[in-house]
Amino acid sequence: MNIVFMGTPYFAVPILEKLNEISPINLVVTQPDKRVGRKQEFTYSPVKLFAVRHNLEVFQPKNIKTDYQRIIDINPDIIVTAAYGQMIPAELIDHYTMVNIHGSLLPKYRGGAPVQRAIMNGDTTTGVTLMYMAQKMDSGSIIAQSEISIEEDDTTTSLMKKLSYVGRDLLVENLEDILNKQIDPILQDESLVTFAYNLNKKDEILNFNQPTYLVMRQLNGLLDEPAASIFIKGVRIKVFKLAKSDIISSMKPGTVVSIDKELHVKTLDGVVRILELSEQGKKRMTDKAYLNGQKIICEGSVFNE
Repeated sequence: MNIVFMGTPYFAVPILEKLNEISPINLVVTQPDKRVGRKQEFTYSPVKLFAVRHNLEVFQPKNIKTDYQRIIDINPDIIVTAAYGQMIPAELIDHYTMVNIHGSLLPKYRGGAPVQRAIMNGDTTTGVTLMYMAQKMDSGSIIAQSEISIEEDDTTTSLMKKLSYVGRDLLVENLEDILNKQIDPILQDESLVTFAYNLNKKDEILNFNQPTYLVMRQLNGLLDEPAASIFIKGVRIKVFKLAKSDIISSMKPGTVVSIDKELHVKTLDGVVRILELSEQGKKRMTDKAYLNGQKIICEGSVFNE
């Protein structure tokens, strides 16, 4: 079998790994290496790391829309994509059997952040869609879908991991029928389409003007990275862990209710305790350790004003 695989983050790795067991991958396409950290050192994507360790050929075009000849040279029987990260050119979509593994139950959450948005919106279920590629983003016909629950403590990292294995199994179950062109795909209902746009800097700011469960879900959607941010007196504080508090308060959302060894903040309908945080440029610590040495937060302070 002649397979080209296109993917970038960890979500794609279990899928690539299983495909490579079935038939060695002829070409792995992933995003260019990125500079990371203070030293700005080049870092491989998780997909590239797997490919290099297994001696698979890697192709990293900066712009796949204009640089795709290497894929044509392979002349693949199938191209499998999973969170690749660039729009695929029509020259590939129209001439090859091309399927995509998407982390939502399409047509809900088309776009680049379906897992994050599902968590942050308070959804209780999500899933994976195996679909044929189309030129319009995430609009292709559906081959198969599988649904799973979103647990209260699921983060983007944990849910992505679960969905990657669901997607892997869904592809394996349908791979032979896809190759033999025995699939009767289902068109997406355009009237049910919603979008999951990539997160922006505003999405990272913890919004206390929400019910407690949505404040906690917002943080979960930002974990493990980039975590949430709150601001006070021009200082950014990163938030890594929250818990529901039993304190009752009538203060406005975002107000610090208590700093007596624990940092409690008012939400729309309750109070949350910030359990782990770090001030800009400093190490991550518990709220108790932070409150021992800080001088910018007091009871009655309001975050994000």
